[in-house]
Amino acid sequence: MLNNYLDIQPEIKQAIADSKPIVALESTIISHGMPWPKNVETALAVEESVRKTGAIPATIAILHGKCKIGLSKNELEYFGQEKNVWKVSLRDMPYVIANKLPGATTVAATMRIANMAGIKIFATGGIGGVHRNAQHTMDISADLTEMSETNVAVVSAGVKSILDIGLTLEYLETMGIPVVTFGQDEFPSFYSSKSGFNSPLRIDDEKSIAQMCKTKWGLGLKGSILIANPLPTDKEVSPETIEIIIKNALAEAYKNNIKGKEVTPFLLKYIAQNSKGESLEANIELILNNATLAGKIAAAM
Repeated sequence: MLNNYLDIQPEIKQAIADSKPIVALESTIISHGMPWPKNVETALAVEESVRKTGAIPATIAILHGKCKIGLSKNELEYFGQEKNVWKVSLRDMPYVIANKLPGATTVAATMRIANMAGIKIFATGGIGGVHRNAQHTMDISADLTEMSETNVAVVSAGVKSILDIGLTLEYLETMGIPVVTFGQDEFPSFYSSKSGFNSPLRIDDEKSIAQMCKTKWGLGLKGSILIANPLPTDKEVSPETIEIIIKNALAEAYKNNIKGKEVTPFLLKYIAQNSKGESLEANIELILNNATLAGKIAAAM
C-alpha cells in the first residue's frame, strides 16, 4: 500500500536496494525557512555537502499526491518560489496528499516518510520542541512525539533557540529519546554552540554514534536518537544578542496573535530581519555542518 504514496527518485531507489548510505533532508527550510533565492542555493549546497561524504541526499516533500523522496533541481526551484506550499506535519499529511497539494515537510513528516523508505539518518537545522510558555499554551512540537516512535536518527544543531531548551530536554528524557552532543559537553542552542545546559551524552566520533544507533534499534528500542551538532564558534551568533531579539520576536508574535504552525516561521523571519543577516548566515552554516556529519554517520553505518 505504501508504494502507492511513495515517489522515490531512481538514484535513491537504487541506493536503498544496494544498502548505500543515504541522508534524508527536509523541505520546510526551503519553503518556509529562508527567502528566495538563498533557500534553493542552500538546498543545493546541502545536497552537495552530503555527496562529499560519500552518501546520497534525499530531499523529501509532498507533490501531486505523493511523498517525494529526492527532488530534481526544477522541483527544488518550485518549492523555493511557490507561495502556496503547505507546511506539513503529521496531522496534515492525509489532507495534503489526498487533495494533491504541494507540501514542505517538517521534521516529524520528513522522519515518517524517510522511515517508510528505509532511510535511517536525517539532517535538519534544529528540531521543534517545547515552546516557551508551553505551560499555558500546550504548544509542544509533534517532532518530539514522532522522535519517540520512528527509528530515524536526527542530526541537528540542538533545538531551535526560540524554544524552551530546558523543558525540551526534559521532554526528550521522558519520551526515552537519547540525546548525544557531538564533540562537546554542553548542549548547543541552534545559532550558538552554547545553551547553558549540559548534554546528557557526549560522543566524539561518527563511528561510535553509528554503533549506538545500530545498538538501540538492535535491542528493539523504538524511536530516534538526537545527535546535537554544535555550530563552529567562528560561525555562531552571540547567545545574548539572539536572546534579546527572540524576546522581542515573541512579544511581536503575541501582539499579532500568531499561533500554531505559523509561530516558528514568523519568529525565524523576525530574527533574520533584526539580526542584520547574522542569523540567516548562521542558519545556512549549521545546516551544511549537520548535513556533513549526517553523511559521515550514514557512511559509518
